[in-house]
Amino acid sequence: MGIMTTETVSNTHDLYQRAGLAHRLGFGLAPALVVVDMQIGFTDPEQSPLAANLDQEIIVINRLIAAARLHGIPVIFAAIGFDPKQADADLWIEKIPTLSRFTVGSSGAEIDPRLQRQADDLVIIKQCPSAFFGTPLASTLKAQGIDTLLVAGCTTSGCVRATVVDAISHGFRPIIPLEAVGDRAQEPHQANLFDMDSKYGDVLPVDDVIQYLDGR
Repeated sequence: MGIMTTETVSNTHDLYQRAGLAHRLGFGLAPALVVVDMQIGFTDPEQSPLAANLDQEIIVINRLIAAARLHGIPVIFAAIGFDPKQADADLWIEKIPTLSRFTVGSSGAEIDPRLQRQADDLVIIKQCPSAFFGTPLASTLKAQGIDTLLVAGCTTSGCVRATVVDAISHGFRPIIPLEAVGDRAQEPHQANLFDMDSKYGDVLPVDDVIQYLDGR
């Protein structure tokens, strides 16, 4: 992989602008917050080889959760959870065998307890990267009149991206709070932030997102 120089980045931005990419979708009228895969298996490097240090992201996500609750905005958690016998496992777990740690009831599958989750928050259990695929998330959001989905969590290059792509495919405005998503490596994190912002949603500073929530 070549090194991304300042000149390369500038040329890429110019190329994308000529292609008509990176327009702003903006916020809609009815948002919801979905927190993707903030599970021990992804947030505790001492327990799982798939994990990264996401301490700062957890702090920022809790800020978003608090702002959402203050304004009565739905907070949804999406989490990977395979059957203990892995009867529901598919090619994804064949591609990434370490995902076998995310069986329902295991410590790795547990949502990080540092997150301010409440007992009545909806938890979507999934067996694929997107929080939409094979789950009732789209119909749940439509039933509540949601038009904007704030997508936080991990990993930026994996399940966050997959959820963002499916969100816009289902007709929701995806907003990615910059400091509220994380990855295990900076290169895929930055590349996917750039790509999502160019093609599928709006990557915005978390302060802008909270200002939007406060101003509704």
